Amino acid sequence: MTFAAKHLQFIKKLKNPPLLPQDVEVLNPWGQAEVWELNTSFYEKYYHDNRDRIIILGINPGRYGAGVTGIPFTDPVHLEKKCGIVNFLDKRTELSSTFIYQLIESMGTVSDFYHKYYFSAVSPLGYVRNGKNLNYYDIPAWRDVFLNYITQCIEDQLEIGILRDIAFCLGQGKNFAFLNQLNEEKGYFKKLVPLPHPRWVMQYRLKKKDLYLHEITQKLNSV
Repeated sequence: MTFAAKHLQFIKKLKNPPLLPQDVEVLNPWGQAEVWELNTSFYEKYYHDNRDRIIILGINPGRYGAGVTGIPFTDPVHLEKKCGIVNFLDKRTELSSTFIYQLIESMGTVSDFYHKYYFSAVSPLGYVRNGKNLNYYDIPAWRDVFLNYITQCIEDQLEIGILRDIAFCLGQGKNFAFLNQLNEEKGYFKKLVPLPHPRWVMQYRLKKKDLYLHEITQKLNSV
């Protein structure tokens, strides 16, 4: 099986965490026929091989990006304009996706980037409460809700074809703290490197965006 086929198999089997509070809505777009077709097109275009890749783990999908397209850090606009995959989804941009595709362009072509790297998230599913994005670690009793779920998701993805020498974590605060602790316990990766989260940069450090792009580019290129 190719990397693409293994990834598609992984997301097809994804289920909601069993202990979520009732007021939390799950973003799981893959049940929509068009979204599944777009994911198939994307992964067969960029991952139709057996090459192992370096994983970059975000927090969880947002409602304007991967929560719509099913593709991490890729909103409908960038999916069409940068990845060349025409779609009829609501063409609304996401801050994180805008940052990520600027990062990709700073490093070369989209094809070259995805040839080496694989985006995912600590929680592959996204969450919304009262119409607003919700990080997994902001959900009450989140460790009880997510520990076994996230552990299984990471272990399943390692079977897709993920290099174990190094991994990157987008989010230097709670996301990294949790993932780093889990990695120390489980030994998934020899080295886990924290990176500034795109949303944080675009929302709170926009004037220094180029500095963060340069910082992340250097760290990614160092492997």
